[in-house]
Amino acid sequence: MTVQELPGAASYRPVPPPAWKPRTDPAPLLPDPEPYRVLGTEAAGGFAPDVLRRLYAELVRGRRYNTQATALTKQGRLAVYPSSTGQEACEVAAALVLEERDWLFPSYRDTLAAVARGLDPVEALTLLRGDWHTGYDPREHRIAPLSTPLATQLPHAVGLAHAARLRGDDVVALAMIGDGGTSEGDFHEALNFAAVWQAPVVFLVQNNGFAISVPLAKQTAAPSLAHKAVGYGMPGRLVDGNDAAAVHQVLSEAVARARRGGGPTLVEAVTYRIDAHTNADDATRYRVDAEVEAWRRHDPVKLLERELTERGLIDEDGIREAADQAEDMAARLRERMNADAVLDPMDLFTHVYAEQTAQLREQAAQLRAELDAEAEGDDR
Repeated sequence: MTVQELPGAASYRPVPPPAWKPRTDPAPLLPDPEPYRVLGTEAAGGFAPDVLRRLYAELVRGRRYNTQATALTKQGRLAVYPSSTGQEACEVAAALVLEERDWLFPSYRDTLAAVARGLDPVEALTLLRGDWHTGYDPREHRIAPLSTPLATQLPHAVGLAHAARLRGDDVVALAMIGDGGTSEGDFHEALNFAAVWQAPVVFLVQNNGFAISVPLAKQTAAPSLAHKAVGYGMPGRLVDGNDAAAVHQVLSEAVARARRGGGPTLVEAVTYRIDAHTNADDATRYRVDAEVEAWRRHDPVKLLERELTERGLIDEDGIREAADQAEDMAARLRERMNADAVLDPMDLFTHVYAEQTAQLREQAAQLRAELDAEAEGDDR
């Protein structure tokens, strides 16, 4: 029987669909034409002094953490380190706006955000040292594993946030990504699902100008990365990523909106990667020194220090105290990282599957036999 032979088919007449209209008014979703700023504006006067001082202490510590970790790569204690020098305001603000019950989904460059959230500085470097895939318990710290593949952590953040919402938990997930990651399919999938499900998740794009050596202009023709939010039906916010107070405020508003059921937000923080992509990269091949120096004059640490000093919220003793605390952290980090890690080769088979496959059991037995034989040879 064909469709035309079905009962009632003769009386069926196709009806044109209603005229197209936007599902959502795009105007409220559009980002500001210029990155939002707080420092050096009237808005700074209404910012809580204790929050500004906390941001400053974490920025100073973060800058020292970056320089110390970079030095450790030159000493052979780290295999690689993707420095976030110049981006500390984004890193610190992302950590401080979250409640303990919330989740942070970092990328490989976001070790500083994990440390600012309370993770042990050495555990944050375990992956980059090559000891373990993740040197910490994600559930304990509410920090997902540092993600080396670009953007793969974003769908995970959406899934966790959506699951929390279904359970009635007021948990928010904050997912961090670089501008290069926005060119990945996972970025599209995550934003699309987040908006459709109205998941309580905040996407923070740290636009540091380059995806390794590829400038932003060769990745997208969009007015800004924040404009991409409109196509998914969520607000886009554009913020000065070197203004710690501005990033903190914008992310706080986005987290609060997500927690009360308002859905996701895409925040683009315009910042700059002062150091090379990693210690294995030669940044002089794709950018000029004058560009780097221009961004050094917009240094996030100095911007906040100037604001605090001019408002009488910090003096020379306070600046020195923050520097001393950062130096103490660096000294402890050096001492602990200079100790050789004690590794068990049998850990290769741990956490691969909840129940080992026959092949893994066979391989584990083979390795165990080889290790035992080696130990017997050493005892002779």
